[in-house]
Amino acid sequence: MRLHWPSVRGRARADGGALLLGAAVVALVAMLAGAVPVVLRGIADDAVADAVRRAGDDADVTATMRWESDAGRSGRFRTPGLADDVEAFRLRAQGELGPGLRAVLAPPVASVITPTLRIARTDLARTFRMAYLSAGAEPGVTWTAGGAPGPTVTGADDAELPDQQGRLMHVGLSEATAAALRVGPGERIPLLDEHGAPKEVEVSGVFRATDSADPVWRPAPWLLEPDPGTDRVRAVRLGALLSRDSLPDARLAFEPDELRPAVTFAPRPAAFTMAVARTAGPAVVALEAKSPSPSSFSTKTTWNTQLDAVLRDVTGQVDAAADQMSVLLLGVIAVGVLVLLLAAELLVRRRAPALALARRRGAALPVLGAELLLESAVTAVAAAGAGLGLARVLAGGAAWGWAVPVAVAAAAGPPLLGVRAAGHGTRDRRTSAHPAARRFAARTRQLRRLAFEGAVLAAAAAAFVAFGQRGGPAGGGAALPAGAPTLGAVAAGLLLARLVPPGLRLLLRGVLRSRFPTAVFGLTRAVAAAGHGLALVTLTCAAALASSSLTVGATVEASIRDAAWRTVGADVRVELADGTADDTARRIAAAPGVRQVVAAQVTDVVDVATADSSVPARLVVVDIGGLDRLRAGTPLPGVPAPAAPAAGGVPALVRSATGRLRPGMSLTLTRAGAQPVALTAVGAAPEVGGAGDVVLVDAAALAAVGTPAVPNTLWVTGPGARQAVTGAVAGHTVVRDDVLESLREAPLVAGLLRLATTCAVTLVALGMLGLILSAVMQGPQRRQTLSRLRTLGLRGRDARRVVAGELLPAVVVTGLLGPLAGVVLAGVTIGGLTLPVGPGPAADAVLTPPWAWLGLIPVALLVAVAAVTAAESARPGRGRLAAALRVGDG
Repeated sequence: MRLHWPSVRGRARADGGALLLGAAVVALVAMLAGAVPVVLRGIADDAVADAVRRAGDDADVTATMRWESDAGRSGRFRTPGLADDVEAFRLRAQGELGPGLRAVLAPPVASVITPTLRIARTDLARTFRMAYLSAGAEPGVTWTAGGAPGPTVTGADDAELPDQQGRLMHVGLSEATAAALRVGPGERIPLLDEHGAPKEVEVSGVFRATDSADPVWRPAPWLLEPDPGTDRVRAVRLGALLSRDSLPDARLAFEPDELRPAVTFAPRPAAFTMAVARTAGPAVVALEAKSPSPSSFSTKTTWNTQLDAVLRDVTGQVDAAADQMSVLLLGVIAVGVLVLLLAAELLVRRRAPALALARRRGAALPVLGAELLLESAVTAVAAAGAGLGLARVLAGGAAWGWAVPVAVAAAAGPPLLGVRAAGHGTRDRRTSAHPAARRFAARTRQLRRLAFEGAVLAAAAAAFVAFGQRGGPAGGGAALPAGAPTLGAVAAGLLLARLVPPGLRLLLRGVLRSRFPTAVFGLTRAVAAAGHGLALVTLTCAAALASSSLTVGATVEASIRDAAWRTVGADVRVELADGTADDTARRIAAAPGVRQVVAAQVTDVVDVATADSSVPARLVVVDIGGLDRLRAGTPLPGVPAPAAPAAGGVPALVRSATGRLRPGMSLTLTRAGAQPVALTAVGAAPEVGGAGDVVLVDAAALAAVGTPAVPNTLWVTGPGARQAVTGAVAGHTVVRDDVLESLREAPLVAGLLRLATTCAVTLVALGMLGLILSAVMQGPQRRQTLSRLRTLGLRGRDARRVVAGELLPAVVVTGLLGPLAGVVLAGVTIGGLTLPVGPGPAADAVLTPPWAWLGLIPVALLVAVAAVTAAESARPGRGRLAAALRVGDG
C-alpha cells in the first residue's frame, strides 16, 4: 500500500482554510481542557492555605498534660522547677509529632494560663487571666517601671506550704493594661474566681514588648493590650505576665488541677497544600486517638485540635469544585467534538467529487483512508500540541488527558467520513425500483437511527441515575456521572432533531396559503436543511450547556450574597463592648441614608434546659416587631410574632439544626448572675449569624418577668449604614459588603465563577461556529435555489429574506428551548453537587437562572444568522442561465 503524496499535498492546499478552522477549534478546546485541571490544582492549594489562615486559633494543634500531684500531708509543695518542666514538656510534645506535621507547623510555644477571674469592686465587664509563655525562652520585654515578677515566698523553694499561704502572686502588666487598670508597681489587684473566692496579685512591674509580633505572644495576645473579645459576652479581657519565678506561686494559688501546661503548634498556612491536607488530617486524628481519656488522671500528653475538621471541610469543598469543573469541562469538550464533526462533514462534502474520482482511477479505500488519516492526524496533533503549549504557558502546566477526545475526534472524523463518501460515490449498487424494497431500505435506516438514539438516551438515563446515587461525580473520578448534564443536552438535541422537521413541514403547509412567496421559499429550504440532525444537536448542546454554565455561576453568586446576608443579618452589624447601645442606636438612626436600626442582646452560648437535656444555644433578646420590620427590607426571611403560650412562660422562638429545640417545648433559660427564666417555644426562629441552635425572645416579654436585656448588638440597614457607623462607633463592626467581597474572593468561589463564565463564552462561540458551518454546508444547494429564483426576478432584498427564512427556524427553536433545557440540567447538577459557596450548607443553594444573560444566547445565534445572510447576499447574483436551469439537485 503506497500513499499518493501529490494527492495528499493537493488536498491539503485546496482545503487549507477548512483544515485551519478545525485546527483552531482543537487548539482552543485543548488549551481550555489542559489548563483548567492545572489551574484547579493551584486553586485547591490556595483554598487549603486560605482555609487554614481563616481558621486562626481553631486550626492550632494543642498538647496539654496534668502535672504530678503536689499535695502534702497538711498542704502543698511549692515546686520551683515548674518552668523547666514546662520546657521539657514542650520538647516532648514536639518529638511526638510526626515529620509530616512538624514540616507544616510552626515551632511550639509553651504556656500555662490561669482560669478566668473577675476584677472585684468594679461595675465594668472585665475578665482577668495570667499566663506564663515560653518558646525556649521567655518573651522579650523591656521593663519601663518596676521589674520582673519574683517569688512571693522566700527561703521555701521545696517546702510544703499550708493551704492559707501562697495566695499572693507577682505579675507584670503591659503599659496598656496598667493604664486601663490605673495601677503601678507595688499595687495589688483584687480578683474573684468563678466561686467568689478571692485571688490577689501584686504588680511587680510594667513592661513593653520587644516585638509584639513575636509568635510567642500568640496563645495570649491579651497580655499586650486589653482585648474587647470577639464573642458576644462583650467582656474586656485583661491579662498579666508570669515569670519562671512567679509560676510556682501561681500554681499554689489555684486548685491542683486548674493549671495545666499547654504547648501550641500554630499551622503555617503557606505550607499547606491539597496533598498536605489529605495527609495532615489523618495524622492529627491519630494524635488525638492516642490521648488518654479526659476522666483519667494520666500525665500523658493530651492532643486537641480542630485542624482535621478544617482540612476535612476544605477538601470537601475542593472535591465539590472538581465535580463542577468536570461537569463544565466535559460539556465544552462534547460541543467541541460535535463542531469538529460538522467541520469534517463540510470538508468531506467538498472533497466528495475528488475522492470519488480517485476511487474510479483505482485508489483503494484503505489507501484513501490512510492518506486522509495522515493529514488529519498531523493537523490534530499539531493543533492539540499548540493548545497544550498555550495551556502550559498560561497555567504553568497542562493536563493532556482532557485534550485526547478532541484530538481523536479531529484525527478520526475526516478519514472515516471520507472513506464512506468515496465508497458511496463509486458503488455500483442500484436503487431498487420496487416500492417494497425501497420501504425496507428506509425502515432499515430508521431502525439504525433509532438504535443510535436509544443508546444515547439509555446512556443519559444511566448517567443521571449514577449521578443521583453517588451525589455527583465524586470528585471528578467517574466519567459517567460527570457526563450526565452533557448526555442530557445531547438527548435534548436528538429530541429536537426528531421534532423540528415535522414541525417545519406543518408550518410550511400553513405558509403555502399565504401571500409571502419568500417565506415559502425560505421554509422550503429550512425543511430540506432540517434533515441534517448533527447541526441541530450541536446548536442545542451549545445553547443548553452554555445556559447551564451561566446558571451555575449565577447560583453561586446568589448563594454567596445570601451567605453574606445570613452572616451579618443586615447591611451592618455593630458589636458593642459596653452598655451604650441605646444611645449609639439613636445616633446612627439619625444619620442620613439609614432606614432601620435594631438593638439586641446577643449571647453566643447560654444553657437552655429541656425536659431531658441541656442545649447550648445562642440567645437573642430583641424587639421582635422591630427586627421583622428591619428584615422586611432585606432578602432575609421575616420573624413571626410569638403567640402567648397557653401554659405560661415567656414565649420564645427556637431554631435547632439537630432538632433538640422544637416548638411546643417547655424550656428553662439559665445564665450566670441571673435568675432562671421559664420559656415556652411557640414558633420557629430565623437563622441568626449562622448559629445552629437559636432562642429568640422578645425584649419586652423578658423585661416583664424582671429580666431586662442589656443590648450589645446593633443591626443597621440602609444605603448610608456603612458611613453612619464608620469612625463613629466604639465597637466591632461587620459590614455585609466586606463579607460578600471576602466570600467572592475565596479561591474556590472565584475560580468556579471564572470557569463558568469562560465555559459559557466558549460554548456560545462554538455554537455560533457550528451554525456557520451548517449554513456553509448547505451553501451549494442554497445558492442553486437562489440562482433559479433570480432568473424569475428575485431581488437582493428578497434573497436575504429567503436565506434568513432558511436559517431562522432552527435558530429560534434551539435558541429558545436550548437555554431552558440548560436551566433544567443546571437544577439537576446543583441538586446533586456541592457548591463551595462559603458559610451554610451547600444543599441550601437555590437555582437562580440569570435570565438576562440567558437571553444573550439566542441573540448571539441571531448575530451568526445575520452574518451568514449578509455574506450570502454579498455574493454576485450573476451566473449562466443554462447552468441555473439545467443543473439538478444532486
